[in-house]
Amino acid sequence: MSDWTSLWYVWLILLAVFLLLLCGVSASCIKFCCRKKRLPVETFPRHPCDLTVIGIDSDSTAHSTVT
Repeated sequence: MSDWTSLWYVWLILLAVFLLLLCGVSASCIKFCCRKKRLPVETFPRHPCDLTVIGIDSDSTAHSTVT
């Protein structure tokens, strides 16, 4: 059976996996902290709008052409 200290490529793979995990955890923490400090942004900004309502009488010519 081989000695674990002589298998340098195993230690290299473990170090690479550890560094990837460390980078992922660090990126997640930074993203979480930046999201917490940011002001809330409205997804749909409110714009004033005009609404026009036209009453149509039953005797109107516009009503008879529409129906």
